[in-house]
Amino acid sequence: MPTFPSKPYRPQTTVMNSWNARAKRSPVLFFGLPFILTMVGASFGLSQLTQTRYDHRDMHHRKVAKEEALGMEKNRRQFSLQEEYWRLQAKSDEDDDWEQVRVERPPGVEQ
Repeated sequence: MPTFPSKPYRPQTTVMNSWNARAKRSPVLFFGLPFILTMVGASFGLSQLTQTRYDHRDMHHRKVAKEEALGMEKNRRQFSLQEEYWRLQAKSDEDDDWEQVRVERPPGVEQ
């Protein structure tokens, strides 16, 4: 059986190999730069999301303002705290006519 000729392995120098060598020597390129890029990108992305949220809320408030401009507030009654108190007192007087009834316990449960 023939033997293989001994040739030492010499990797080809490419752009990616040189970047890998730099990243191994300087972890800032390998870990720090992607982290900073992620933080900056997330900042821009979140600013767009929050802007959408506030735009949606403003659109809802504009709808309410338009409905008020159409005169929906005309037919509403004025709110009086004293009248509301009297109304609730009258309602509580109606609820005083109740009787406490004991519920039977399931079989096997002691009293």
